[in-house]
Amino acid sequence: MQLIKIRFQSDLQPGLQAGFRLIAIIISVMLLGGCGQLISNAKQSFADDLSDTILGYDDPETIEKAVPSYLLLVSSMIRGEPDNPDLLESGAKLYGSYASAFTQSEQSKKRLSQRAFSYASRSMCLRYEFFCEFEQLKFVGYKELLNQFGRDDASHLFVFASTWAGVIQADSANWNKVAELPKVKASIQRVLDLDETVDNGNAHLYMAVMETLLPPSMGGQPDLAKKHFERAQELSAGKNLMVNVFYAQKYARLLFDRELHDRLLKEVVATDLSDHAYDEDRLMNVLAKQKAKELLMTADDYF
Repeated sequence: MQLIKIRFQSDLQPGLQAGFRLIAIIISVMLLGGCGQLISNAKQSFADDLSDTILGYDDPETIEKAVPSYLLLVSSMIRGEPDNPDLLESGAKLYGSYASAFTQSEQSKKRLSQRAFSYASRSMCLRYEFFCEFEQLKFVGYKELLNQFGRDDASHLFVFASTWAGVIQADSANWNKVAELPKVKASIQRVLDLDETVDNGNAHLYMAVMETLLPPSMGGQPDLAKKHFERAQELSAGKNLMVNVFYAQKYARLLFDRELHDRLLKEVVATDLSDHAYDEDRLMNVLAKQKAKELLMTADDYF
């Protein structure tokens, strides 16, 4: 699961035009031998505009076909400026979201998720030198390391943790990857401790899903997951429809609560996206409505 959101505008064409204008700016500045910082700013502006365009678009099929070219473009910009933490973080978001929402091939999902995590890790190391050796630490040492982050660091830590979760989800048969889950969970908890409102409360959604990975008989904590799902609903003002979808799929199905399951999903299907306040959630909400319909269609087979 990769829930990390890149924000969008509602119309693809203006976003593409803006992107091409920014590319022209980059080339012009390079030819003129202008200030390096201006080049960096232009690249970052393009990456941000691209992210805004993608998650605000309402046609998943178009995005699925269009984005791969931009993945390569963003990677080329990162190659040209490998020490730009903001550019790396933008790349991490874009790769992570595409791997989660569109990639069907297991091998492709693994590779794209790993690239997202690699970008996020490099970005964190550039921002926080004390974090560069995080992979070498045991759990206790890693937890102590997290205490060095403050409220202003919460959004960067969340991008890092969510891309790490994406790697584990993409390679869940690899127990060496799954063994890293407690560190991911500790990272998300630290984000919640610092600022639970990051990304419209999506840290609560991540935590909720992680608490439902196991049934109660094997150590799962569905009651705690329920609290996180409800808090995620509150913080997004009910406008992030993926919360309801995961609430139904991961919690209601786990506890065989058909009434809750159907109620949550029918609310998603009935939502009119034309009146939706969060343009940056538009693509994810379209995908949520599609998933809700699929889960309702298979409910009789499950319950």
